[in-house]
Amino acid sequence: MTSQDRSGPLVGLQVVEFAHIMAGPTCGRMLADMGADVIKVEQVTGGDATRAFRPPDLDGESAAFMMLNRNKRGVALDLKSEAGLDVAHRLVDRADVLIENHRTGTMDRLGLGYEMMKERNPSLIYCEISGFGRTGPMAHLGGFDLISQGYSGIMSVTGEGEGRPPVKCAPPLTDITAGILAAMGILAAYVERLRTGKGQRIDTSLFEAGVTQSFWQAAVTLATGVSPGPLGSAHPLAAPYQAFETSDGWITVGGSNQGTWLRLVDTLGLPELAKDPRFLENADRLQRVDELAMILHERFRTRTTAQWLESLEKGGVPAGPVASIGEMLDLPQTRARDMLIEVEHSKLGPVRTIGFPVKFSETPVSVERGAPLLGEHTPEVLAELGYTDEEIVELIRSGVARG
Repeated sequence: MTSQDRSGPLVGLQVVEFAHIMAGPTCGRMLADMGADVIKVEQVTGGDATRAFRPPDLDGESAAFMMLNRNKRGVALDLKSEAGLDVAHRLVDRADVLIENHRTGTMDRLGLGYEMMKERNPSLIYCEISGFGRTGPMAHLGGFDLISQGYSGIMSVTGEGEGRPPVKCAPPLTDITAGILAAMGILAAYVERLRTGKGQRIDTSLFEAGVTQSFWQAAVTLATGVSPGPLGSAHPLAAPYQAFETSDGWITVGGSNQGTWLRLVDTLGLPELAKDPRFLENADRLQRVDELAMILHERFRTRTTAQWLESLEKGGVPAGPVASIGEMLDLPQTRARDMLIEVEHSKLGPVRTIGFPVKFSETPVSVERGAPLLGEHTPEVLAELGYTDEEIVELIRSGVARG
């Protein structure tokens, strides 16, 4: 597949990704899936560190790397060499967007910092993703999802309750959110560039991604002056809204408003709770959430998850199972929404992966290219940049590039 054989709303957008691990590659993947030509630049030795995140792997290829880097073209360069930096500069000269997620100062030291690239390409949209942003007293610190979940308060509100160890959100919440926020910022800057022709610098971070995820808990704290603690699967603003144990597993129930609460107690065969002064209104139920949960747990344990799901659906009560990842991937809805797809990998053949979460009626996305092998598209991209066959051979022979 050539770079022209793409579909999606961003076809024609040229992106160069100097990013590694997760937040930056997540951003690049979002743009690539929407049709942008994303060229991922890696080190000639080892490449993106995620390539070493094994196991699991398929014939030596990291499953984690493949999940984050499909639909991109891969180039491997020695950016510390003059010739390698020249290739990078040529990539930036023709790019609409640059993505990077290195420590503060790294890109400047490499000769690829914003001010330098702005001089070369004034219309460039230069996106930086870091641990804590490029300004402020913590700008120099590196970024890891675990650390950001701690600093942003996320870990203080996850887990089972007071006195229990802190628990992080299992998926790398701040990494993924930062990548999505960066993609959103790039698209906003692109709209502005279409109006004015001017590029700009975008700066977001894992810390800010975590703060963004604290909307409900921050609202509670700002209103009361008290920081909420962990509630397990319960909600700080609505009850009952949590997971309950059934006779054969767990079920989630969203009694998030008064109407749903009344339908829930009817469905459970507990109509007396609707008139119980302890649970009349949401505020009452929040004050006695543990007491209410004990009553509901006892009732839910009398039937299987499937039996309750059938009854709750008929009763108009939002509910669902606590599915494993494997069960989620097997759901008919997952398939119907194209959230489990196959993509062709140049070494492995068809590889299963997660689909793109936004559907476009007029410009549907396509996931047609598996993650690149290290330096897989180096010769192809160098030729596009104007290098002769002889120059390409010499760049690879000398170790400046890998292909």
